[in-house]
Amino acid sequence: MIYYFSGSGNSKWVAEQLAAKTGDTAVNLIRQNEPQPTDGQTIGIVFPIHAWGVPEPVQEFARKLKGKPAFAFGVCTCGGEAGNAMQKLRSIYPLDSIYSLEMPNNYVMGSALESEESILRKVTNAKERLDLIASQIIAKEPVSDVHTGSLGWLKSSLVNVGFNFAARSTKPFFVTDKCISCGQCASDCPADTITMVDGKPRWGKKCYQCTACINLCPTQAIEYGKGTATRGRYSFVDVS
Repeated sequence: MIYYFSGSGNSKWVAEQLAAKTGDTAVNLIRQNEPQPTDGQTIGIVFPIHAWGVPEPVQEFARKLKGKPAFAFGVCTCGGEAGNAMQKLRSIYPLDSIYSLEMPNNYVMGSALESEESILRKVTNAKERLDLIASQIIAKEPVSDVHTGSLGWLKSSLVNVGFNFAARSTKPFFVTDKCISCGQCASDCPADTITMVDGKPRWGKKCYQCTACINLCPTQAIEYGKGTATRGRYSFVDVS
């Protein structure tokens, strides 16, 4: 079984690609509320890097896994560097193989998005690497292929702590008059923090900064402070 956490679709696509190539099944870990048995199975965890760290729900899910798998692997998607995130996940749940996979940036709250050329290049390269990763998973090869980057230990500790403490606020979220009251943001939110009030989304306090609400809104009605008004939106599309 391959479990994934995904906001705008990168990690979901990776998990589904690996499932198809290895004859496995990909499921959203957010909806797995009960401890998951792993005895004798191949277990995969696919997730995006958040500020050089492992997203909170992924850590919570990994702690619920019980039993001894035949083989376990983790794949993190990131803009370039993973820091020490995979080592952190390994300390929670033993993984035989770990990988980082470069994918398009989706963090519209923090920066402008990439060009179509850059997105195409990354997705094309990811497809090629996934063929290799899938073959290694099938062969149950122990592999460590993670681009940590410079000062990974520092970024995955101090910077990630700062992100979790200060950058996961929902206060900057607001909705414009482009909102059509479809409720997609509420249904997409893995933190279940969005409720619809008088036909408009209202954010609670809990937020994973997964970007699902702002990136997947069909009318681009959601903004985060002043910076996102001039930025595009990103959701995974197989452009190659």
